[in-house]
Amino acid sequence: MSINWPILSVVTFLPLLGALLIALMARGNSPVARGTARWVALWATLITFAVSLIMVWRFDATSAEFQFVEKLPWLGVASYHMGVDGISLPFVILTTALMPLCILASWTSIQTRVKEYMIAFLVLETLMIGTFSALDLVLFYLFFEGGLIPMFLIIGVWGGPRRVYASFKFFLYTLAGSVLMLLAIMAMYWQAGTTDIVELLRHGFPPGLQTWAWLAFFASFAVKMPMWPVHTWLPDAHVEAPTAGSVILAAILLKMGGYGFLRFSLPMFPLASQDFAPLVFALSVVAIIYTSLVALMQEDVKKLIAYSSVAHMGFVTMGIFAANTQGVAGGIFQMISHGIVSGALFLCVGVVYDRMHTREIAAYGGLVNRMPVYAFIFMVFTMANVGLPGTSGFVGEFLALIGAFKANVIVGSLATLGVILSAGYALWLYRKMVFGALRPSMAGIRDIGWREGVIFAPLVALTILFGVWPKPVLDMSSASVANLLDNYNRAIGTTKTAVTAAPPRGTGRAVP
Repeated sequence: MSINWPILSVVTFLPLLGALLIALMARGNSPVARGTARWVALWATLITFAVSLIMVWRFDATSAEFQFVEKLPWLGVASYHMGVDGISLPFVILTTALMPLCILASWTSIQTRVKEYMIAFLVLETLMIGTFSALDLVLFYLFFEGGLIPMFLIIGVWGGPRRVYASFKFFLYTLAGSVLMLLAIMAMYWQAGTTDIVELLRHGFPPGLQTWAWLAFFASFAVKMPMWPVHTWLPDAHVEAPTAGSVILAAILLKMGGYGFLRFSLPMFPLASQDFAPLVFALSVVAIIYTSLVALMQEDVKKLIAYSSVAHMGFVTMGIFAANTQGVAGGIFQMISHGIVSGALFLCVGVVYDRMHTREIAAYGGLVNRMPVYAFIFMVFTMANVGLPGTSGFVGEFLALIGAFKANVIVGSLATLGVILSAGYALWLYRKMVFGALRPSMAGIRDIGWREGVIFAPLVALTILFGVWPKPVLDMSSASVANLLDNYNRAIGTTKTAVTAAPPRGTGRAVP
């Protein structure tokens, strides 16, 4: 279905308009100015989410083509080209849905520089939506890298005691990988004569260029995911970031790496993707097992969940590079599910941190005695993180593992250990914090209020809904996944045919 107005640009830049309104309306640091900044940010994100739902309603899930396309001349070699398909639209909706919850989660916990905080979040939303919607390499790169700046400020200004160290580590790690991606983009332009992603998807790059361009893109996306061993920035960033910053970092920014593999690595560099698949499998298995073991040893609840995220992203990369329907579909679903579940877990940490001002696991115990509603909500997301059937976490991991078993039985078998280990650290954390004797220091702790209930209710509902009825997400992406794999297998098959048909060295005849 077509829409006669630029809905994608509206969804992308509405948060930026909200940021401008805050800058103009909320002057000073008075209670009125802080309240104005909060309300404008909340309404800007809510309206953005409402408009993005129109795209879901008008989206044709049976088509693999890009929809809601907008294309205008811009920088000469690059154009303002925007559009979404079944792979990118779920991430756009995930972004717009989580942002109002992040604003609500920051309502009382952020009391200093509220105006600047809300502006940073709204600018970040625009850059994240733009990353998933851009159909030009230059435009994608600007959105992709631009997101570093507001996130750098969110961690560095409103974070914990080691916020400056964590923000610079986050910035330098991600920027270093992206410099190589920029060089690859330049080489692709010189070879193909365009930066238009739609045209580049149809362009067959030579094997030599595919190899080093794949490695350059991999350097950027692997840090963003993050994959082992370039994951060490993530625990520090999560621990020091404010609650809403951790939510966006885990739920959205990490997914840009997986989205990049699906948008660029597999379809544009199929030969290199096939050649390097064993490397990705090895790194994914190490991430799943090693970071799960590291999570078992953590004393800080945020660090434990951060290492858990690295392990769960291992299932995503493993599924994507299995290059079959179950693996790729499972990778996409796992990213959406992880966005909901991990974001909710960080919100759960934020609830008790606001009351107790500590993230040490040893400081908690017996929460169920004073916070029964919180204990139930925390249990739902803990079970989803483990991958319990009936929750969204099960569907993504199950499909990714099926895809991995089809590609390589050994890889699938080793990755299954991660499911057991995740149950170990998640259930240990839940038992330590929720059960046992109530600590005297928590005798006056109160259960969640109505604002926190509003935040958690949709996340609980979606976690269970997608666990028992994953069809909406899988259907939305099915045509695009099928088209991606058809093109991938065709490119691999064409190369094999050409190699088989090539004449032996020293003769002029083809092999019969």
